[in-house]
Amino acid sequence: MEHYLVGLSAETQLFYTQVAQCAQLPLEQVLSDVLFRLAGELSLEALARTERE
Repeated sequence: MEHYLVGLSAETQLFYTQVAQCAQLPLEQVLSDVLFRLAGELSLEALARTERE
């Protein structure tokens, strides 16, 4: 598995730290899940845009 360094603003870090605490998950897992979901949503949008054109 590859590892990447991602910069977060202080506000973003605080938000996702609180989400991780509420979900009782490691911050790294929450960020990984969020990025994976975003990648899926962006892929679907790109596919829909291609089909319209």
